Amino acid sequence: MTTTTPVPAGTIRRIVELATRAPSVHNTQPWRWVAHGHVLELYADHWRGLPVADPTGRDLTVSCGAALHQASVASAALGWSPTVTRLPDPSDPDLLARVELTPAPPPADAADLLEAIDARCTDRRRFTSWPVPDERLARLAQVATQAGTRAVPLTDVSERFRADRIVLQATERYRSDQAMTTEQQAWRDRSLVDGIPSTVVPRRTGSVGAPERFADGDLDDRDEHAVEGSDGLVVIFDVQDDPAAWLRAGEGLSALWLAAMAGGLSVVPLSQVVEVPESRRAFQIEVLGGLAHPLILARIGWQAIGRSELVRTPRRAVDDVLEIA
Repeated sequence: MTTTTPVPAGTIRRIVELATRAPSVHNTQPWRWVAHGHVLELYADHWRGLPVADPTGRDLTVSCGAALHQASVASAALGWSPTVTRLPDPSDPDLLARVELTPAPPPADAADLLEAIDARCTDRRRFTSWPVPDERLARLAQVATQAGTRAVPLTDVSERFRADRIVLQATERYRSDQAMTTEQQAWRDRSLVDGIPSTVVPRRTGSVGAPERFADGDLDDRDEHAVEGSDGLVVIFDVQDDPAAWLRAGEGLSALWLAAMAGGLSVVPLSQVVEVPESRRAFQIEVLGGLAHPLILARIGWQAIGRSELVRTPRRAVDDVLEIA
């Protein structure tokens, strides 16, 4: 007979607290957690979705995948080995994952992992002129791939040119779409617990820097060492474009992000390429050769030494996202 050890409620709450530090599109935090005994379940919260920009729930599921990865890392670091079953119930597509927890010794770097999860943030300020070596981008792509998705760095000059052009076109198309911009603005300075505060959006004073759909913020972004094109770009993709692939993409993005932080790098996700249908198709054909679907892009670069610490984006209270049965 197999026996299980219930996870203390305090530990469950700490796991969920760390999981919800994960990145999510527009900081919508579109997840819901249910715990019972030694099991923690992750549900999609479609009430917090973006019906205009993300009608299929692709971005929503990628966001939940990032939270799932952080929950798994946090569980292990707190001494509970996670066994993850993705999309365990075909009759309930909102149930994205079931995590069974069993006691296990934490890894040697547990404290570092917990600190990295808690410190993770999206810094949209321009990167410095220092290039990211191709080998480091390749290692980060490998980390994402080991998490179950597929990822490659775009280091070839011609493919990077095409990718940058499509990103710019997607950003411009996004800005010109009234319904998309209205939906986006609804999540700008939304509340004290979610959305994108103006205090973390750069105030751009010139044309230097990568295309950014969030603009005209309150964050000072003056840096004489910032230049255009110094960042690296990794694309996370899959041959399938379905919830299983989206969930894995989010897990891969989170794994890449934590590894990048460990190496002193900053990450900014670019989801507008997959939100604009024309851009998604163009990227699929012109960059991925028509063989796979782009699911999320990650800009990777160095932030200037000595920059001020960012104000943290808000998060919902654990009690708002967790039900302990």
